[in-house]
Amino acid sequence: MTVGLRLDEAAWGLLHQAIELYHDNPRVVRQLRHQVARLEQPLRIAVVGPWRSGKSTVVNALMGEEVAPVERAEDVFTWYEDGPAPRATAYPVGQPPQDLAVVKSANGLRVDLGWGAGDVRDIVVRWPTRALRQVTLIDTPAVAGGAEQDRSPVLERVLTDADAVLYLTRDGRDSDLRVLEAGHDGAVGQSAPVHVIMVLSRADETGGGRIDGLLTARQLARRHYRDPRVSALSVNVVACSAMIGLAGRTLGESDVAALAALAQMPRPDLDAHLISADRFLRGELPVRLEAEARAALLGRLGLFGVRLAATLVRSGFDSRVTLSAELIRRSGLTELRESITRCFLDRRDALKARAALAAVEALVRAEPTRGSAELAGAVEQILTGAHEFRELRLLVALRNTRLGFDAELAAEAQRLVGGDGVGLAARLGVEHEATAQRLWEAASDAQWRWRDRAEDPLLSLAQRRGAQVVVRSCEGMIAELAAGGR
Repeated sequence: MTVGLRLDEAAWGLLHQAIELYHDNPRVVRQLRHQVARLEQPLRIAVVGPWRSGKSTVVNALMGEEVAPVERAEDVFTWYEDGPAPRATAYPVGQPPQDLAVVKSANGLRVDLGWGAGDVRDIVVRWPTRALRQVTLIDTPAVAGGAEQDRSPVLERVLTDADAVLYLTRDGRDSDLRVLEAGHDGAVGQSAPVHVIMVLSRADETGGGRIDGLLTARQLARRHYRDPRVSALSVNVVACSAMIGLAGRTLGESDVAALAALAQMPRPDLDAHLISADRFLRGELPVRLEAEARAALLGRLGLFGVRLAATLVRSGFDSRVTLSAELIRRSGLTELRESITRCFLDRRDALKARAALAAVEALVRAEPTRGSAELAGAVEQILTGAHEFRELRLLVALRNTRLGFDAELAAEAQRLVGGDGVGLAARLGVEHEATAQRLWEAASDAQWRWRDRAEDPLLSLAQRRGAQVVVRSCEGMIAELAAGGR
């Protein structure tokens, strides 16, 4: 849903304008044509974070299979794409691509480099799964936080190659925020925090591993979400234990049987054995459970996950289907996937266009030439005029302050500009099976009500401007319905 020139069309035109300006520089032209091709490719989502933040586990959880991590050098980017059959290819610097050995396992695959990987820049893993049909996931090396490294080479590549970012952190500490702030230079970087979701990625460790740790992590995520500094850097904050979510998606009958055996123990007795991994693996349990089965549970669920899963079995989630579903729900993985859909996939064209604008802005800054100032001006004009970005900036403002609207009006504004989904029914708050006439009536009614607010002299300037954005969104919906009726 757009008004006037589509944002992706504006980005396409800007890229070709840049190609014309730099036509005598073959290297730059190749880069720009690559950006044009990216507009039609699946959305690229980079999974970024410091060391041991759980990046590969999040990748696996989103795919629902144990494919990552690839054994690799520390500075290698691993790309996970959809493909007809499992395949992995390494791209050494200055050498032809080389196929890698792929060993299938019960729940995924393992990829071995087979040689010294110091000169490998990228590894591309193609894996047939529905989860990768709309996105390409990029597992990145660790980024270092802190003022001593304002913009690391890893972050530089992420900002260049990815359309959107899942930034993983244990607790959203100040050093993590400084990493994100380092990527917000230039007009595009400062326009709106539309391409980053912050993920509290090891939510099971919150609260010292207590059974209510996941609930505590969700509360922490909500506090971060309301923090103005965080909202200036990300479009959402989600707490997720990827390990628990992945376990839910890959749980086997043998795992359920082992957990059922543990659930027979009184909870205090089991908790005493789950104080440490060594005690659980080597201690004398009152139930028969082989060391191999214990190790498998610990590797799949961790200490917290074993404690949680055994508690759930006692509570009646004693089949593989019900236990898997409850583990996934409690892990936060469903919320993370929904957030990716709402903030990234539903906004695919805007994020693709944003990446193209950022590429042109970086080019003009790095290699100025005659006429590049006009090109930079065109970037800023698109950023200012694109209604998609205005919607996203309004969502951020509503999230921080509500702009002075009461809770009900702020929620309606958020819904109408696509905060609850960009489909017509989601924006208008009607049933998905609503007729075109019903949608038209709802859009027209919303348009008139918000137009009154946009022209109300008793409202503040910020409120009137916010209302104008909502009116534009309503006008776009009406135009879309009119076009569909022709």
